[in-house]
Amino acid sequence: MLSNRIGIILVTALAPAIWGTTYLVTTELLPPDRPLLAAVARALPAGLLLVVITRRLPRGVWWWRALVLGALNIGAFFALLFVAAYRLPGGVAATIGSLQPLLVVGLSAGLLGERVSTRTALAGVAGVGGVSLLVLRADAGLDGIGVAAAVASAVVMATGIVLSKRWTSPAPLLATTGWQLVAGGLLLLPVAFAVEGPPPTTLSTANLAGYGYLAIIGAALAYVLWFRGIRALSPTNVTFLGLLSPLVATTLGWLALDQELTIGQSLGGLIVLGALVVAQLPSRAGRLPSRAARSETSVVAPESAERSALSSRQ
Repeated sequence: MLSNRIGIILVTALAPAIWGTTYLVTTELLPPDRPLLAAVARALPAGLLLVVITRRLPRGVWWWRALVLGALNIGAFFALLFVAAYRLPGGVAATIGSLQPLLVVGLSAGLLGERVSTRTALAGVAGVGGVSLLVLRADAGLDGIGVAAAVASAVVMATGIVLSKRWTSPAPLLATTGWQLVAGGLLLLPVAFAVEGPPPTTLSTANLAGYGYLAIIGAALAYVLWFRGIRALSPTNVTFLGLLSPLVATTLGWLALDQELTIGQSLGGLIVLGALVVAQLPSRAGRLPSRAARSETSVVAPESAERSALSSRQ
């Protein structure tokens, strides 16, 4: 059982590790100053591919749920991230984004009834500190709109993670992932045209390779692994894995782009890894019982109270 859980964690960790390569691919292969085009090209083709493969469309409430999840996990998240990236130094945006695990911890307590352990809270604080050492520079400037966008991007992504756990679709994983990518891509499409204009008329082989990588590996594969992890693990376990993205991005910049790696950044990387590992340790806290379950514990057997709590959450 433990080895199976570790395997799921490691496979899920591949998703943020893949997302950590986005900076390198964008700077080396894609046209400059087209982040929203890259987001659309990353989400929409991948989503359409998964829908075609599964030949499954949403039914009933999943039409609006797929739209909401697609907006939170893909569309609104990428758009807000774009604003933050343009108005803030990258280190500031990444540091604010590292607040996401703490937000997920709070939302999971409110929406899913998960207990908040001191160990997890401290790991979240350590994660923010580690990322700031890893990517934040002393001369970084702040912009009010950029900070607001960065905070909002962390909030919408955290909400998307928790709602993805709360709303478990009966459809295959590939199908639900495809729905979200299509919904997010369609929401981004008019924004990309309004902000960046029409796509370039000519694309190089390197450009096409970059867009292909982002769509197939960075979206179709990575998001399937990510949402599979959300189904199998606690949202808190999953969200801490996202700290791998700035760590991988920094490491690739050092290895492939000859960027300087300071002692402080190395220390930050170790802190990030430590926070990530601590957050994955099994917790005995479990979930908080619902109000109905707590009120009935004095008159019903423990097994009946548990069934009552489960049914009330459904």
